Formats: sequence, C-alpha cells, structure tokens
Amino acid sequence: AADCASRRKRSMKSLLALSFAALVTALPASAQTTLNVVTAGDQNMVDYVNTFLAPRFEKLNPGVAVKAVGTGPGDAGSQKIYEKLSAQSKAGVASWDVDVAVIHQRGAATMVKENLLAPYRKEIATDKLVSRDTAKNALGQNVDGFVIPMFHSQIAFAYNPDLVKAPPKTFNELEAWVKANPKQFGYNGVKGGMSGVGFVMGYVTANAGLGTSLETGPYDAGKKAAIDKALGNLKEFNKNVVMTPGNAGTLDMLNRGEIAMGPVWVDMFYTWMADGKMNPKVKLALPEPGLPGQPMYYAVPAKAANAALARKFVEFAASPEIQAEGIVKKFNWYPGIDAQHVQAKLDKASWDKLFTDIKPDALQKYGRPFPLSEYFTDIVEGYERVVLK
Repeated sequence: AADCASRRKRSMKSLLALSFAALVTALPASAQTTLNVVTAGDQNMVDYVNTFLAPRFEKLNPGVAVKAVGTGPGDAGSQKIYEKLSAQSKAGVASWDVDVAVIHQRGAATMVKENLLAPYRKEIATDKLVSRDTAKNALGQNVDGFVIPMFHSQIAFAYNPDLVKAPPKTFNELEAWVKANPKQFGYNGVKGGMSGVGFVMGYVTANAGLGTSLETGPYDAGKKAAIDKALGNLKEFNKNVVMTPGNAGTLDMLNRGEIAMGPVWVDMFYTWMADGKMNPKVKLALPEPGLPGQPMYYAVPAKAANAALARKFVEFAASPEIQAEGIVKKFNWYPGIDAQHVQAKLDKASWDKLFTDIKPDALQKYGRPFPLSEYFTDIVEGYERVVLK
C-alpha cells in the first residue's frame, strides 16, 4: 500500500511538472514592449536608431525593444509617414502603430496642420534645452511643442585662407570679392544639390528686401517681382563664378584649389576632413543675414500606442550626453538642442572641430530656415526663368 501511495505521489508530481512546463511554453518568453520608430532619411538614420540609440535605451529600460524602419530619403520619406498616420486617423484607429516619427520640416508642418502629432514637448525635460527658431517654425507652420530637433544640417561658406584673407561677412562683401576675384567662387546652381539651392535662397533673402517674410509667411504671390529682381542681380553675379558639378563637386574643387570659396554642407565638409579628402587649411564662415539649414525632428503621433514610452525615448535621444556622443561625434551634425548644453559633454577636440570657425551664437543667429514651400518654388522656378535664360 505504501509503495502504491509513493507511485501515486510521483505520478502527481510528474503531472504537475508537465502542466507547469506546458503553461510556461504557452506564455511569451518575456513581457516585452516594442517601441516602433519610423524615420525618413537615408539608411544611416535607421542605423543610428537601431545600432546607437536602441541598445543604450534598452539597457536603461529592461523589457523594452526599440525597432526602427526607414521610409526613404528626402521629403518623400516624410510623406510616406504622413500617409500612414493620415490613413490610420481617417480609419478611426484608436491606437496607431508609430510611436516615434523622425521627419523633415515640410512633413512636420503638414502633420501638425492636420492634427496628426501630439503636443508632447512640454512634457519632457529636454524641452528647456531648445530655443532656436527651427523648434517653433517649420516653413511658416507653428510647430512649437510638437517637435524637438534631432540635429541641424547647415550650409556655410568653405574657403581657403591662403586665397581668401578676409572671408566676406555679408552678401554685399561677397559680391565685391567675386568681382575682384573672378572665377574663384563656385556653387552648384539649383539642380546639382541642396548646398547650391541653399546659397540661392540665402542670396535672394539677402537681396530681395523682404526681411524674414520669405521664411515666416504668409505667402504673397505679389512678392515674385522682388524675388525676380534679386535673381536678376544673381545672374550678373554668376558671370564671375564657377558652376560646380554638385555638393561633392564643390568640396572637390575646393580641395584641389580650382576655386577658393563656395557653399557646402557642414557635416559633409567635416566628413571629408576626417577622411583626409579635404585640404586641412580650409575653413568655414557664415555670412549675414545667414544661410539656410534644416533640422530633422523627433515627433510623437497623436495616438501613438506607447506615447509615454515614446516621450521617454525622445527625452533620452535629445539629452546632452546622447547629442554629444551620437549627433556630434558620430555624424558631424550640429546638435538639435542648443549647442551650449552639449559642450560640457564633449571633449575639447570634438567641440573645437565643430565650433572653431562658426561659434554657437553665430550659428543660432545666422543659421536660417529655408523659405516657405511656395516661396521656395518661386525662387527655384525664377532661377530657371531669370538666371538661366
């Protein structure tokens, strides 16, 4: 009888063990939350989230997995994110499957206008670290509170100090210098890349007599006459310049000494420097009243499934430590938050590399947004009609 009772106990233990094993097998391996980040831009944007931000954030937040997917470069990439959010909104979906969106200015403007983004920024600590206009205005649309810049790309003049003893401080000084030094300034027009487009925008802004209205709006088609007049001046200016074959072409001609000065993307310039492809003597300057740049934005959709976690992620990604290590040192971008908050987190060499030529106060003052999309179109079409005819 005792032997029978023992066998019954062993059988019961085995049954319980099997039942527990079956229960464990049926449950998920871990109660994990996935934070979905959807980013416009090149593949490096996806890689930055998945290989740099994700492991650091996940380490601080056990049980969280960060997954980024890309929608492609340029405004077209942001447009795909807009279309996804707009479709979910129109379908009445209660919880959207994008937690964090990384978007361009034009996309942000449209999404705010159509109530697709949450006004989250006041709820995160890094809100107080941002004061630049680009955190408030996106091509004429008020986006204050809905976005925080991930980084800023900036166009500036690169020049060889052996050939340009005193870089122009204004566009008037540039015109005088170009007349005195024909074919020593080069840029890539409006079809060879955005550094050339940005120069044209800066030139028109400086010469059209319209102040900041091209950037802040509202749009007025009657201003085309002033734009065309400025472009007529640019046509004369172009007689003394070299047209380069692209963004990289301007840098290459500077490096080889074929031109002495031209507009470049700052991050591309520093990448060329780091790769040994640029004359180490070449420096940067930002003239009055400025040249355009553009941010990428972190945004949280209005009905993000994991909104609280999304805010926590953006706060982390926009922190001075992450901006210093990832945005400045890894990619040679200007930080999204105000630069002075990043300085204490950078070694002197990294800070000096990025801010020796263009100081943070000059960047904040003369780093301008691109004009409103309607004015942008007027200027590009006007260039083709007035300057190239």
